[in-house]
Amino acid sequence: MFDVGDDQIAVRSVTGVDMTLSLAGPGSRSYAFVIDWHIRLLLALAWLFVTVVILRFDAKLRSHDALLTSLPASLLYFLYHPVLEVAMRGRTPGKRMAGVRILNRHGGSPSTLALLIRNLFRLIDSLPFIYAVGLICCLITRHHVRIGDMAAGTLLVIDGSEAEKSLDRLESAARASSLPLETLELVDQLLERWDSLESGHRASIGRALLKRIVSASEDIEGLSDDQVRVRLTAVLQPAPSADVI
Repeated sequence: MFDVGDDQIAVRSVTGVDMTLSLAGPGSRSYAFVIDWHIRLLLALAWLFVTVVILRFDAKLRSHDALLTSLPASLLYFLYHPVLEVAMRGRTPGKRMAGVRILNRHGGSPSTLALLIRNLFRLIDSLPFIYAVGLICCLITRHHVRIGDMAAGTLLVIDGSEAEKSLDRLESAARASSLPLETLELVDQLLERWDSLESGHRASIGRALLKRIVSASEDIEGLSDDQVRVRLTAVLQPAPSADVI
């Protein structure tokens, strides 16, 4: 990973091609956080309102009013980020609206463990109030990261339209394929950069990927450059009632 300009870095992807990422600054982070803060606050308040109305008409539940009101509302508020970031692969409604997304330092989707570590360190980043520690770190660190990002090895980047399309392709392929998501990501990255790669290099990478997917009896080495591309495309667009390949 190295800098290529103001607020931009280049990372070496698994296909061997450098990928440029635009880093999200403190402003984008704050915008996304404010949106998410309002959403989770409204969710918690909505739960409190519903339970207060229910308790008003059900005397049997009043003895458990603290448990029924405070605990679920607190869980909605504090688990909002970790649950949604894991479920939405590095995004939340606020991040989506702000056009940012969490990635690892190789430009890929962060692991569940990394996202949980990142959120655990919110306890430090939020000190002493209104995320002062996290905001200061974003202002003074080279890549605008807070302590949680340092611990988890993550970055907050501008989520462009191409990244959005790539994510949609992967989500569709993952639903229709039994292949590991990591393999689908490798195939998607290679196909996305296919035309910019040297013919021999891209075909070599493609054959290596196909060997991990198809049966050992198939002659992968005999496939032409175009045939390798067609076979890889079929991995991301499997037929509804047929095997992937």
